[in-house]
Amino acid sequence: MEKKTNKYIPEVHSKLRKSFIKVPEEIYRASGIKIFDKRIKSLLFTTDLAIIRNSNADSIMAVYPYTPQNTITSAILDVANVPCFVGVGGGTTQGLRSKYIAIEAELMGAYGVVVNSPMPNKDIESIAEFLDIPVIATVSSFDNDYMGKIEAGAEILNVAGGKYTADLVREIRKNIGNEFPIIASGGKQNHHILETIEAGANAISYTPPSSSEVFASMMDAYRNRRDDE
Repeated sequence: MEKKTNKYIPEVHSKLRKSFIKVPEEIYRASGIKIFDKRIKSLLFTTDLAIIRNSNADSIMAVYPYTPQNTITSAILDVANVPCFVGVGGGTTQGLRSKYIAIEAELMGAYGVVVNSPMPNKDIESIAEFLDIPVIATVSSFDNDYMGKIEAGAEILNVAGGKYTADLVREIRKNIGNEFPIIASGGKQNHHILETIEAGANAISYTPPSSSEVFASMMDAYRNRRDDE
């Protein structure tokens, strides 16, 4: 039998961007999800524009704990050089407001919209019928009606169950089959990412270190360099 050989991958680096945020290699073991013919395995969970611009993630998941605003969506889409999936409400923001925020996001170039777990199924249906980009419905616990979200028109599930995420993905996958796309939060530890992928996640959302954490490590390196001189 012919031996499989690993292909050599040439790398080209920036002279200036040394603190690039890299997603964990384990994420690349996921199958990925094809959205508009782009295969996406990693989603960077952040709204930090500097982090968004300096990462190797396949895409951005821009969801934040405030009422969605088009100015924020516009800024993220202007800065990002990869597909973006933006939050359009679910908790406080629902109904027509979420629907209009969602269509604005589509027209600005978002690849999909994310609704939080409290979003009523009737609102998911209304948004899904109105848009030409996928609605990604968040599932945060075993009590969430994920089957109802799918029936309402959600094309992707976003599983964010904290420390129970892998178990929740496993349960959902058992009930919806192998073909429906699932994004799931992978956590900080590499073994948690692998466990979540093995449970059935097709893509992983990764929370990067904050700008302040990256800056702190840079300052420590500068201090150590000065001490060595």
